[in-house]
Amino acid sequence: MCRLDAAVSDTGTSIGSSTSGGHRSHWCSVAYWEQRTRVGRLYPAHEPSLSIFYDLPQGTGLCLGQLQANAYHSRREDPGSHGTSDLYRHHSHGRGGGGGGRGGGNNSSSSNIQQIRNKIGFGIVLSREPDGVWVYNRSQHPVFVHSPTLDLPSARGLSVRRVMPGFSLKVFDFECSSWMTEHGIKPETQEGPWDPHSIRISFAKGWGPCYSRQFITSCPCWLEVLLNTHR
Repeated sequence: MCRLDAAVSDTGTSIGSSTSGGHRSHWCSVAYWEQRTRVGRLYPAHEPSLSIFYDLPQGTGLCLGQLQANAYHSRREDPGSHGTSDLYRHHSHGRGGGGGGRGGGNNSSSSNIQQIRNKIGFGIVLSREPDGVWVYNRSQHPVFVHSPTLDLPSARGLSVRRVMPGFSLKVFDFECSSWMTEHGIKPETQEGPWDPHSIRISFAKGWGPCYSRQFITSCPCWLEVLLNTHR
């Protein structure tokens, strides 16, 4: 059955499967957000393990600092581009682009974002294992995570878990997700559109009933992990 300690789940059987051409498809896509603004494009993960860090050159993976810099320069070079240009425009007016504030109406927000950027450091390792998806915290500050399989079906509040530096947590459980899908389970705390195959991770700041921030869109720097189930 679906247990509380069986964090993170997905449908399991189709994640990371091969395409008809024999090439392995991506098992998830990662979006980087700063409050309500998505920064850059979705990043597909093909390897079972993905390092996500801010501005450290060691190793390979998703460098959030480079993603943010590329988004800022693309916005300057082509302000009329399609896609996420409106989000970038909001990002420029609200907090500034690049590495710091450039004026605008919300200097406090810009300062908070910069502070958290500086705390991401080595970030996290996101890994797909046979039983689910795990997060390992490589930074020097806690990260906060939520997924549909971290919530009990009868839970009255959002279950946001804290992962301390040097610790790991199974944030999505395949078996639990399959059971929830089979029984049409949707957490009572969810209102409106709901993606049963997504994980949200906030750096250094928590959200939900136990925190001052009720919604993750109030967190300075966070990730949305969209599991690929070939739906």
